[in-house]
Amino acid sequence: QLVYMPHEPCSLSLTGIKDTIIADCRKSEIMILDSFTTKLLSSCCKMSDLMSEKITIVEDLFKSREPVPEMKAIYFMSPTAKVYNAFLFFNCPDDLFNNMKLHCAKYIRVCKEINMCFMPQEAQVFTCDNPGAFQSIYSPNSQDKKKTLETLADQLVTLCATLDEYPGVRYKKDSNMENAKALAELVDDKLARHYELDDSGKKKGKTQAQLLIVERGLDPVSPILHELTYQAMAYDLVDIENDTYKYKSKDGSEKQALLNEEDMLWVKLRHKHIAEVSEQIPKMVKEISANKKQPDGKITISNLAQMMKKMPAFRKQLTEKTIHLQLAEDCMKHYSNNVEKLCKAEQDLAVGSDVEGVKVKDPMRTLLPVLLHPYSTHDKIRAVLLYIFSLSGTTDENLSKLIQHVKIEDQREFILNWKELGVPIITSPSFFSRKPTRRDRSQEQTYNLSRWTPVIKDVMEDAVENKLDTKEWPHQSECPAAWNGSGAVSARQKHKASSLDDRRTGSRLIIFVLGGICFSEMRSAYEVTQAVKSCEVIIGSSHILTPTSLLDDIKALSKRPVETFTIEERSNA
Repeated sequence: QLVYMPHEPCSLSLTGIKDTIIADCRKSEIMILDSFTTKLLSSCCKMSDLMSEKITIVEDLFKSREPVPEMKAIYFMSPTAKVYNAFLFFNCPDDLFNNMKLHCAKYIRVCKEINMCFMPQEAQVFTCDNPGAFQSIYSPNSQDKKKTLETLADQLVTLCATLDEYPGVRYKKDSNMENAKALAELVDDKLARHYELDDSGKKKGKTQAQLLIVERGLDPVSPILHELTYQAMAYDLVDIENDTYKYKSKDGSEKQALLNEEDMLWVKLRHKHIAEVSEQIPKMVKEISANKKQPDGKITISNLAQMMKKMPAFRKQLTEKTIHLQLAEDCMKHYSNNVEKLCKAEQDLAVGSDVEGVKVKDPMRTLLPVLLHPYSTHDKIRAVLLYIFSLSGTTDENLSKLIQHVKIEDQREFILNWKELGVPIITSPSFFSRKPTRRDRSQEQTYNLSRWTPVIKDVMEDAVENKLDTKEWPHQSECPAAWNGSGAVSARQKHKASSLDDRRTGSRLIIFVLGGICFSEMRSAYEVTQAVKSCEVIIGSSHILTPTSLLDDIKALSKRPVETFTIEERSNA
């Protein structure tokens, strides 16, 4: 039996995985995964969740293993040359899927397509799990730009299908860059074909959602600044790989912790300023320790029984808080050593004014103390970039002096290659491009060293309030009714939701940033959603950036692809 369900929505939760996969295969005991589906499943559930569904073995598709013909298996994978007599769940384009139907049907009992080619990173954040897209799109030597945009468009369509949304598509118009427009055209066309007919044979109408596509060059400042909120600071300053934090416990043993949605303390603290985190965690540890003790000091059989029942939860709570106590301490060490002094100059350059609101008239006077201090080369490069961004470009002569001062004559690409993103680096003395108008946030309460607001947050708020200029943000096709000027998504005209589920009865704003997103931009999606309540903001990109990874990617843009030679060519050489 071959069952083909081409566009079945699947929620970003364990329930969706259960309904789509496990419900059809109740007697299966093995699950076979490839690298992508392993990540996908890990983002939705834990091993204990699978075990509760009687799946006791999870195997890697590409590892050799003993055959177990007496056990039924679920293969959840991307298309491969060989398929087996099993329950198969594929994540693939229609042409490949149809080809498998044609040649492999007799070997397959149940076959479904899960239309989910993206990675749910957090509750309101997704990625396409493709850091290489940065080079493909922005490198002048790229040979697969068109193919990469096609792939990203397909992934965005699966996101919309998963959310059951048919959004209006808009993009940020930019005379320097055409990538956002090209991707918007692809996504709009693919969405139209995807939603051409619904289950009842009728064409699906637009939902109350909007998809905005922007390029990384819209805001080069946010991913370069030293951020002082917990998550952004940790990923910038502490060695965290694959969301895993490695640390030494008090007894000197090596430990590691996964920073994800399962860690509720992480979810609670990650968007808070490091000053609040450093204050809250020690208090939490003391509270737990105090709760463990009996108020009257008496130890009875009943008290001991109650304590034993609470011990697993107590240990888990204490472990969580100990991890974050250590991580916050690591962040604060870096802050005390260098970051605190850097942040004032960085904020003044980024915002264009000091703490008192006085305009920075000569950015060089702000930059110079950073260049004269023995900071790391990377930190100086970040400061130089913020200086150039503040002026919307500088002269060739001035840039040469800065490069000599920082001693990166052989690494000029860290700075020059930003032009590939449409960011002005070199300008003539008589011309400086006009900087975009920012929202007035002078009345908002902020920390002195955290005054910068990501540009994407302005975009989110303007979109929700229906204030985006249609000349700067063209509609790729007709927009949904909620976004056509009625202001239907305005917080003033909709009830305030009390929970995330209630909020989803309102509109969705989906933002996709070509070229990576940083943690402060991810945080903005939560902040706007929390403030507006009537609109859920979801943000995504090809991958998530840190300042270091972005600078490395920028530098690599000028690398030429490695040339390949056939044996015949070598013999003729």
